[in-house]
Amino acid sequence: MSLRDTFKINQVGQELARRLGPDHLLEATQAHAARCDDWPMAEAHAHDWTAHSSYTDPGRHAGLLEAVPADITGLSAVARNVIIHYRTSETDLPKATRDDVNLRWLSAILDTDQARHGMPLAEPRAGVKRVQGCCRDHTLFCVGALRQHGIPARSLVGFSRYSGDDYNNDHVIVQLYDGVAARWIRFDPEIEAPLDQLPDPQDIESGKSAPFRTAAEVWQGYRSGELDPSLFGIGPGSAMGGPWFILNYVLLQLAHRYSDELLLWDTWGAMNLPDDVEDPEVLRLVDEIATQLVAAEAGDSTADDVLLTRYRNDERLNPGTRITQHSPFGEPSVTVNLRTR
Repeated sequence: MSLRDTFKINQVGQELARRLGPDHLLEATQAHAARCDDWPMAEAHAHDWTAHSSYTDPGRHAGLLEAVPADITGLSAVARNVIIHYRTSETDLPKATRDDVNLRWLSAILDTDQARHGMPLAEPRAGVKRVQGCCRDHTLFCVGALRQHGIPARSLVGFSRYSGDDYNNDHVIVQLYDGVAARWIRFDPEIEAPLDQLPDPQDIESGKSAPFRTAAEVWQGYRSGELDPSLFGIGPGSAMGGPWFILNYVLLQLAHRYSDELLLWDTWGAMNLPDDVEDPEVLRLVDEIATQLVAAEAGDSTADDVLLTRYRNDERLNPGTRITQHSPFGEPSVTVNLRTR
């Protein structure tokens, strides 16, 4: 049995990798599985988070991902080595490669990386030659690598409050299923060490007072009057924030949950733009979706399956075959056919 098959059958990779290290992982999982008839499994769902999406599929680079460590520390380090944040990096990044941020497919990110470096993904890269991206791309890389190892993984869209300025920045983090603890673990691959407001970036707590809140939780807080929407967006004082922005992120959270890991500046269906007039029907729709997302995230498998069916069948919720891709640099928006790469 290969390491990948062991992960896929038993869904246990992360916790054992973290405790034992990669050298002893396969031996330990096989031994434990041999003596335990009640090995913890992820609860059955209509959606398979071990399967690649079109976004996380590495294409011809599958071997590169298989060589990447599956433990959170090692995987996050490789993600940061391959991808550099286009906006928060202290490195002066070249304008010539800033269009990297629109590489929506992991296969395209890896194509770009290999064209520049042509070496294993863990080999050090100079900051200016890394692929420019953002939290979505660091997360996409990790989710793709975990799925390549057969580990259930997905991306989670929301807002972090550990970036300073008493502000809640839009953010995407990773979730992986820990078969030993029988729970989903949240981790931030961009954060290497604990922060004052993020004690453990490798196991982020959940809840209303957590350092990361999902877009659905923030939407509910805004709609109930508990949260000030002006404190949620890409940064203090930016027009890219507030109610319309949070609404869009609820739909992004929905799409990412079911393996449509779109760019953060893509829009489709019921999404809004800053100058749009609020549509009461859309507000009711997003209220319902937020409620279902919170329930699904809390482990309600029935809500999860109902939400997945609704997502697949409602053209206001899913991206279909075409989306509008906006630009973080203020360039003209374009229509993208998701069936072509």
